[in-house]
Amino acid sequence: MASPAQPSHEMKDGPARAPARAMLHAAGYDAEALSKPLIAIVNSWSTVTPCNMHLRGLAEHARRGIEEAGGTAIDFNTIVVTDGIAMGTHGMRASLMSREAIADSAELAVRGHSLDAVLFLVGCDKTIPAAAMAAARLDLPAVILYGGSIMPGRLGDKALTIQDVFEAVGAHSAGTIGDAELKAVEKAACPGAGACGGQFTANTMALAMSFLGLSPMGLNDIPAVHPDKTGAAFEAGWAVVDAVKNGRNARSLITVESLRNAAVAGTATAGSTNLILHLLAIAREAGIGRDQFDIDLFDEVSRATPVIADLKPGGRFMAPDMSAAGGTPLLGRRLMEAGLVTDASTVTGRSLFSYFEDAGETDGQQVIVSAEAPIKNRGGFGILYGNLAPEGCVVKLAGHGKLRFEGPAKVFDGEEACFDALTHGGIEAGDVVVIRGEGPVGGPGMREMLAITAAIQGRGLGNDVALVTDGRFSGATYGFMVGHVSPEAARGGPVALLRTGDRIVIDVDARIMETDADLGSRTAAEFRLSPEATGAYGKYARLVGSASQGAVTSGADAA
Repeated sequence: MASPAQPSHEMKDGPARAPARAMLHAAGYDAEALSKPLIAIVNSWSTVTPCNMHLRGLAEHARRGIEEAGGTAIDFNTIVVTDGIAMGTHGMRASLMSREAIADSAELAVRGHSLDAVLFLVGCDKTIPAAAMAAARLDLPAVILYGGSIMPGRLGDKALTIQDVFEAVGAHSAGTIGDAELKAVEKAACPGAGACGGQFTANTMALAMSFLGLSPMGLNDIPAVHPDKTGAAFEAGWAVVDAVKNGRNARSLITVESLRNAAVAGTATAGSTNLILHLLAIAREAGIGRDQFDIDLFDEVSRATPVIADLKPGGRFMAPDMSAAGGTPLLGRRLMEAGLVTDASTVTGRSLFSYFEDAGETDGQQVIVSAEAPIKNRGGFGILYGNLAPEGCVVKLAGHGKLRFEGPAKVFDGEEACFDALTHGGIEAGDVVVIRGEGPVGGPGMREMLAITAAIQGRGLGNDVALVTDGRFSGATYGFMVGHVSPEAARGGPVALLRTGDRIVIDVDARIMETDADLGSRTAAEFRLSPEATGAYGKYARLVGSASQGAVTSGADAA
């Protein structure tokens, strides 16, 4: 039987547990299977999206790894909401909510059956941080395996990602491409299994899991359709049993130091601003309070960390190119040599630096450069405050060199109103586009704005406007974009008092976003919850915390 140190002993040991054993026998677990550590495989497999559609097959190899290492695998499934499909629709409100639902369902499945460890199989954006949040709550041995990036699509000699499709929509609305060209991009962009291929949210968070030590080094780098991915699943299964045998629990890996390492890695690759939201949430779930790890760290890290990976959306290459160049170990070696990361433990028992020291590099690769000759001298994030964002906001700097923008506000209540104005020529060079009422409560669900930001790029305005929102941005977004404005409009934030024509100054060096409008003399219109805010949506709106603390629903943002 299991060691008393393992949770499963409560569920399966002794005469009183005969009914539980009877049920387990019926499910195919004999006495030998029950004598071993019981390992949950929490799988986000679904046929709705290329990001996750191959994970059912990977689970077979993960199960084999668990069993050959001396464990017993028990499968569960959880949900996925796919941003690339939901983007620009009411369904996008479910995206960030799904992070909480996935973390909740994994926690309940594992605790409800008194299991000893968990292997997460993840793909699309929110499944990755949700796995880490659940691991932090459970504080059991846990391994997170990312299903891997999609390969580039091809149209002629051009490599494509889903980002190109969204930008083609903007170009189509501007009349610069026709129906046939848009259809050609649509059909070519996504060639098969795997998550979106740029350094968007999925690949940014997969990188973060490696630097947190929750993913065995190098396994997340392997693209979804690469023949080595099945071996990665086997290795992940083996690793989780080894972690059980050696008592390597998740919270021993999720530390202030490893979180900072993950922030540095995301910054060095000009990754998604969602990294900030998700690392804050993971920290809170691990019991790390704002006095130890807060939003301001990302500004500090970004000022000290150069961009050394030339990845989309602002750069030239995609995740499979980075993998072929030397992958996460090579990136880590560059950061280690520059003194930008610290050594830390990983779920395999090896240290981060031992992996970095072993890193290989493909001759002639151009994806990862040195910190001494970076692509950009500072990272792609900034944290700003001011009379429009007393609790802070996040500026994304990828794809341009601007650190200051000043212009008149064009204010929209909700994404749809802004998109309609954009497609009809209602946004002009010099505007500061403000989309409010899209925060965690106001949405509810804090929708991403890729449909808007990509259409701005597609209409040729990417270098000429700024966008401010209490919502979020996709990892595929680039340009001068400010999100996560806190407090949000629905919670009485000053952004609710803005009017079209108000002058807004965004200054990254000074860390301010402010207006000279007399906000104190105004009364904001009441922001009512969407009619959709019933059921899970209503519960989320009632429970969710501030974006400046990760937008968690567990109350952990009060830590």
